[in-house]
Amino acid sequence: MPALATVSGPLPKLGVIVVSLLVAGVLLAREPRGRALATLAALILAPVLLAAELWHSPQLSIVHRHSLYAVVGIVVGIAILLGLARLLTPRRALVAPLAVFALPFRVPIQSGGTTSNLLVPLYLVVAVGCLAWMIPVLRDEVREPLVADGSGGWAVRVERLLALVIVLYGIQSAYSSDFEKALQQMVFFYVPFALLYRLVRDLSWDRTMVTRCLRLLAVLAIAFAAIGFVEYATKTIILNPKLVVANDLHTYFTVNSVFFDPDIFGRFLALTMVLLAVLLIYDRDQREQTGVIVVLAVLWAGLVLTLSRSSLGALLVGLGVLAALRWRPGRALVIALAVVLLGAVAVAASPRTFGLNQGINGASSGRGGLVSGGITLFGQRPLYGYGSGSFVTEYRRAHRRTATTLSASHTIPVTIAAEQGIIGELAYIALVVCALVCLLRRARGDPVRSAVAAAFTALVFHTMLYADFLEDPVTWVLLGAGVALAVALPGGTLPPSPDLGRSRRPRPGAALEG
Repeated sequence: MPALATVSGPLPKLGVIVVSLLVAGVLLAREPRGRALATLAALILAPVLLAAELWHSPQLSIVHRHSLYAVVGIVVGIAILLGLARLLTPRRALVAPLAVFALPFRVPIQSGGTTSNLLVPLYLVVAVGCLAWMIPVLRDEVREPLVADGSGGWAVRVERLLALVIVLYGIQSAYSSDFEKALQQMVFFYVPFALLYRLVRDLSWDRTMVTRCLRLLAVLAIAFAAIGFVEYATKTIILNPKLVVANDLHTYFTVNSVFFDPDIFGRFLALTMVLLAVLLIYDRDQREQTGVIVVLAVLWAGLVLTLSRSSLGALLVGLGVLAALRWRPGRALVIALAVVLLGAVAVAASPRTFGLNQGINGASSGRGGLVSGGITLFGQRPLYGYGSGSFVTEYRRAHRRTATTLSASHTIPVTIAAEQGIIGELAYIALVVCALVCLLRRARGDPVRSAVAAAFTALVFHTMLYADFLEDPVTWVLLGAGVALAVALPGGTLPPSPDLGRSRRPRPGAALEG
């Protein structure tokens, strides 16, 4: 890619490291003005890095031919963002539902010779939300109190580890064999999603906000499932030409709705089902619970049509966590073991149905080979890996005859081990453990916290079989909301949550149980 050769020089690499440090400042700064300055610098530097990458690409050819128009367009765009921020400033609570609404929508954009499906609407929400908070702070119109950590330090640990993971990614991009990929990951995912985390984390998650976001999520999921039903009935795919070819080659038909990948669609449906399922295990109006059952049935049908085994597994894990937080963990464990046993019997009775006659690699759509290949890469450079974003390049180099569709990683721990070695792997494991402790600690008896913790656990499980951990904005939203709820009161405890009902057998202090 000679057109992009300029981005591999020292300045872009230094820029990625600097922007990662700015993101760390956004996550860790406790003084509002310092955080606002770090946010402003990150908002400016990230687009500059992206423009440097694409400067000689066809996408920016119009900028070279009509520089004045480009400048005017930038000025108009900034003015629109400032105007929207002004409207949002007195209504900052709208950031949460706006972000939830924007989460699924992706726009295909060519970058570096490939097409990326980017969350452009979400980027707009993040930029406007940051400006709406940042401008009053920089003008000294608002002096917000510091956010107290009442969760025994677990929230602080999560944020420190998030900052560490991002800074390590930035530093390790400097020696990556695919620096362009690392730059894109930083600009398209880590920077905007970290800012999104900060916005969500600083909101007050009261009854109104929780209810509004959950209802919006349910409406979106039903609409996307309906699109999936239309795809299945008409045997047409809206997005992803590769999926069209795959469906033509097989007897089955997989749907993806507005999502590029059926597994991402399945993940979205599974996580929504976990969040909604909490309404069935706590006291609610019977009519409302009946409606929830109908919604879950529709989403389940849509999930089945994705044929996403990883999403089905994530759903089971999330429901298992919900059950363990609602009832005695032993009872939930017995039920989980029974489900696993029934599944094993079904697989043993009809292995061809599950593709086991093709071997582990065939049954897993080539992911077994990706795992073994990633472990081999890790063994070659166990300490520091091949550099951020390098997995695809290095895997293709070692497996030149591998099909293109199998040269993207689908197991996050293996990807991190190959790219960042033991250094990155330890940071990742520490982040996951601390996040789970923060979200699960004292969540028993609280339906809202239980739902968020269960959904996050399901997402972590899904990343073990598919991909996209910190590359998925849902991770950051769940973490932001979960951490905000965990530190809502001193000691990290919450009262019985009014927005999702009371326990069927309310007990004094039930929400305080760990």
